[in-house]
Amino acid sequence: MADHWDTVTIVGVGLIGGSAGLALTKRGAAKKIIGVGRSDSSLAIARELGAISEGTTNLREGVTDADLVLVATRVSVIGHQLEEIDAFVRPGTPITDAGSTKQSIVDSWEQRRSFRKGRFVGSHPLAGSHQRGPDAADPTLFEGKLTVLTPVEATPEKDTDTISAFWEILGAKTCLLSPPEHDRLLASASHAPHIVAAALAMATPSEAHRFAAGGWRDTTRIAAGDPALWADILLDNTQSITSQIQKFTEASDRLRHAIEEGDRSTLIELLTLAKESRDALGS
Repeated sequence: MADHWDTVTIVGVGLIGGSAGLALTKRGAAKKIIGVGRSDSSLAIARELGAISEGTTNLREGVTDADLVLVATRVSVIGHQLEEIDAFVRPGTPITDAGSTKQSIVDSWEQRRSFRKGRFVGSHPLAGSHQRGPDAADPTLFEGKLTVLTPVEATPEKDTDTISAFWEILGAKTCLLSPPEHDRLLASASHAPHIVAAALAMATPSEAHRFAAGGWRDTTRIAAGDPALWADILLDNTQSITSQIQKFTEASDRLRHAIEEGDRSTLIELLTLAKESRDALGS
């Protein structure tokens, strides 16, 4: 199990990919970090910031000599990119991703596992921001944060260990979930909260904005995230997210009914349940 690599390739050098590159550099865990991106300008920024040592817009050129590949792009394109990467890497090359959904990505890979050259284990670092691009990259982004790995029954344990070691070198803690369990749990903990934040932001009239203080700003912060990126995530986990939205709607209806009925005791009971759930998470 490697704790450093000669060459790590990062496909997508935005917030997550750029932060991974900065963390690798900070820890001396890679001699060379190759960034693969869509534009020379973003790659130049990543290089100036020290997130990568060289960049290319040619995927084949970027991954051919890689000892490990991280794919940190939109969930809608990860599956296709994995197909291309697998055709170009050397046999046995570890590959992981940073997608916020896992079932479709892992299923796509597993359909042709017996023909694969690379050794893929899905990942999802639970770290991020509503900001985007290499300018937002932070070498401490993953420190103390959880990264979920989603191996399947056919995944060799050594492959999982390699990818776990990669994230741990970046400062993260790791845990294992099956792809469907990941998508079910993250619908509650990550995806549906974006819907709630977006709905509140949409429902707030512009004339109220000047009065918006900490509560509104804290609750709606993630609604400032990239709409296209979030549309991809939400549409790739439809069943779990719509189920969670239904639960949220039911909870909202209970609160609304208590308010309409002037039922103070029920309202206090419901707000207490909410407070206890939030308090259990800590600060």
